[in-house]
Amino acid sequence: MMHGPNFSNLFPSRSSAIIFVSYIALFVNQGILVTASQSEDNNYSFNTVTVVLFTEILKLLISACLYCKENSLKSLWSEVITGSKVVLLYFVPAFLYCLYNNLAFVNLSKFDPTTYYLLLQFRVVITGILFQIIFKKYLSRRQWFSLLLLTIGCMVKQMNFSKDETSEHVPNAKNTSGFDFSINAVFILTQTLCSCLAGVYNEYLLKKEDTNVNIYVQNVIMYLDSIVCNVSVLLFQGDLVDAFQMDSLRAVFRLNVIVIMVNNAAIGIVTSFFLKYMNSIIKTFASALELFFTAILCYILFSIPIYLNTILAIGIVSFAVFMYSQNPVVNLPTSSTKITSTTAIKEDTQKLLMAEEGEIQDQS
Repeated sequence: MMHGPNFSNLFPSRSSAIIFVSYIALFVNQGILVTASQSEDNNYSFNTVTVVLFTEILKLLISACLYCKENSLKSLWSEVITGSKVVLLYFVPAFLYCLYNNLAFVNLSKFDPTTYYLLLQFRVVITGILFQIIFKKYLSRRQWFSLLLLTIGCMVKQMNFSKDETSEHVPNAKNTSGFDFSINAVFILTQTLCSCLAGVYNEYLLKKEDTNVNIYVQNVIMYLDSIVCNVSVLLFQGDLVDAFQMDSLRAVFRLNVIVIMVNNAAIGIVTSFFLKYMNSIIKTFASALELFFTAILCYILFSIPIYLNTILAIGIVSFAVFMYSQNPVVNLPTSSTKITSTTAIKEDTQKLLMAEEGEIQDQS
């Protein structure tokens, strides 16, 4: 017999629900904002690696400021130096996130946002397997079925149910149907794999390797490593000098690009809280819920049609989300302190939300 969703396990507190909703909203914004920044030929008038680099710098500044509200800058530096082992460990997810973030711009120039997010959902099975191996949290048959159902929903997007869905070839037109067995498919698969490995490995570091390290310090370390990775990409491309020329910087610091950087910085901060107090599987399903809102907004803003296969795919994915929510994997972080997980998430999330509004105050 099918019971209603177990929201007490899915969202252990009101604050976790706020993070969940914020996570979805920010990712929907990402696809919309990046698409809106493209020229008519679906290219960018700015260096996308530079945008990713400045986004990581912004994340670093935000995390450092949040930490320094209750601690000194000297204390932050001391913790980073003390956690030199953590700095090295974080280079793995930092490199994977570097690839993921840069490939996001590449893939959004080749796919419309709805198709892009649908194809990324193929990560669910990989994430589930990694989750079992690393955390020893075995999924039930129903959970595996919901993951499989979600994957099937993504595959339905590639099916054509009417002649209207097969349009004539248009130069520079985006792919709105799914995999086309081209280099674009390789890029989207690479991004999917980066997402799986980085998300689960980052969660492992947050919960297992360095539980006693302040979450803001963990973020600072992650973003320092990410900055090094993105600078290395610019150096590899031979764009390190050109990226900081006045004309290049002028193109990056336009309002529509700044909004992208701020939105992506917020995604990074919220995601760290998401993984700290929930898990990668719930994160995956949060991403699935983006599909519904992305499809509607793309239709309104960019006149991207919503075909029958899109509606069916979103419906199947939504049902998979409902099925999974009945028995979510609970993997709250361990801690040597006496503060409960629910209390910790409330305190950290309140600080995050207040800081974003510029209203955070020192607490005893």
